[in-house]
Amino acid sequence: MPEFFHDKRLYYTPIEFALSHIGGTWKMPILWRLQEKPLRFSELKKDIPHITDKMLTSQLRELEAKEMINREVFPVVPPKVEYSLTEKGKKAIPVIETIMTFGYDLIKEEGIVFPPKE
Repeated sequence: MPEFFHDKRLYYTPIEFALSHIGGTWKMPILWRLQEKPLRFSELKKDIPHITDKMLTSQLRELEAKEMINREVFPVVPPKVEYSLTEKGKKAIPVIETIMTFGYDLIKEEGIVFPPKE
């Protein structure tokens, strides 16, 4: 398969390029939560409890730079910022859904009780 450059980075496969947009621990969970409606930083933080403020900020900036999400700033006091999926970001949702289904299958095969009982 031919290699290619984009933004000064060498890629060997389309998978590698796709993962540069949605890979990592937090990008897919962020995109997944934005599929229903735009959300504010605090709403994302509440819905993804183990992510730090610094990491959420970083991941949102990366997703915005890759044009996966929009960041809309409203001219009000106090400041209001909402994040929403772009058309490119919406294309990732079926991929994420397939990965989630695969994850559920793996959990079931391993005999893990999910969701955990309290």
